[in-house]
Amino acid sequence: MIHRLAVIGVGLIGGSLARALREAGQVEEIVGCGRGRENLEKAVALGVIDRYSHQVAEAVAGADMVFVGVPLGAMKGVFEAMRGHLAEGAVVTDGGSAKASVVRDAAEAFGGVPPNFVPGHPIAGTEKNGVEASFASLYRDRRVILTPLPETDPEAVARVRAMWEACGAEVTEMSVEHHDEVLAATSHLPHMLAFGLVDALARMKENDEIFRYAAGGFRDFTRIASSNPVMWRDICIANADALSRMLATFAEEMKDLAETIARRDGDHLLEIFERAKAARDRYVDGV
Repeated sequence: MIHRLAVIGVGLIGGSLARALREAGQVEEIVGCGRGRENLEKAVALGVIDRYSHQVAEAVAGADMVFVGVPLGAMKGVFEAMRGHLAEGAVVTDGGSAKASVVRDAAEAFGGVPPNFVPGHPIAGTEKNGVEASFASLYRDRRVILTPLPETDPEAVARVRAMWEACGAEVTEMSVEHHDEVLAATSHLPHMLAFGLVDALARMKENDEIFRYAAGGFRDFTRIASSNPVMWRDICIANADALSRMLATFAEEMKDLAETIARRDGDHLLEIFERAKAARDRYVDGV
């Protein structure tokens, strides 16, 4: 049971965590924190949080669990604002999509990574933003990755694991470096492809006609290009090394595909498509 949960950043991710824990009966009080008064008042009206503050120090006071759900570029400022104001034994965790930058920010803000800080990343979300987009079942049957460090208190890790499991999530652990490499390939790269494709088509002279005749496949593939631009700018910068390597690898793949099509090499095309289909079917259906 969490007695007081402080959610710094009451949007889709933080709001859904609050809703899920409240629905599961695993939290007594939820305090929200953010800059937008309208969003926070909406969160109170929706029953997502009980009260709010615009000051991080005030929001975390007396909390035994603190969840930081702000864009990566704002992490360090949040950590700095809560330093010296956390209750004894309070656990701090986050939902950042790149972990090396978050760990670095925490170390700089606190003068070293605190043993009660558990870096985390729920692998869930939609292209929607704001507390109105949050829902209690977002994390059900989804993965949450924790990346504890050697100095992280095992009891803090256990408490964060229990919190996410109460939301219906499957919790796994891996190193910070491995997390950033995996997410660069499976999450960050697909978002870059969607953003890049839509931007390229939007800059074409006939873009109105192109978008007018867009079929379902285009809409499905590019849905994530409606995601928060500020958040994804921060993710790209935070995970620049792993993501740039992945983009370079994918660019080589696209070059090979373009050359194969130009040669009208049907055998090689079929080989690529069959290999991709088999991998995708195995991933989705576990065949």
